[in-house]
Amino acid sequence: MPSKKTVKRARKDLRQGKKPSTAAGEFVKEEFDHIRQGKHGARSAKQAIAIGLSKARRAGVPLAPPKRGTVSEKTAKSAARAYEQGQEVRAIRAPRVPSPRRRLASLRALRRDGKAAGTRRAISNQVRASARKYRRRTAT
Repeated sequence: MPSKKTVKRARKDLRQGKKPSTAAGEFVKEEFDHIRQGKHGARSAKQAIAIGLSKARRAGVPLAPPKRGTVSEKTAKSAARAYEQGQEVRAIRAPRVPSPRRRLASLRALRRDGKAAGTRRAISNQVRASARKYRRRTAT
């Protein structure tokens, strides 16, 4: 569950007219902080980003799910579900939390993962790879 400060910063970004991806960046940043603090780990920087984006969607950031064909069907469905959940009026009040058993299971799974995904080097490699991919797609 994202902290109130993170939600507040994201809402401020949206009020200022910034893009939803900028607001979602606050949640991604928080996720990297959690990994650095040792609250849990992640298998890769990509996974940490995915967790942050999912939290942003659930918190009500109007970040559209990825387009068909860009990600697996399972990921697209998950993102669409998170987006729908975040767009419901209820999401602004108190978000539903998973059952204690399920919540603990997912937290334990994340705790088993390494902490290297939160390092400057891992994040830098992820960003550079993503930019390289983007440049290839947009080059004519």
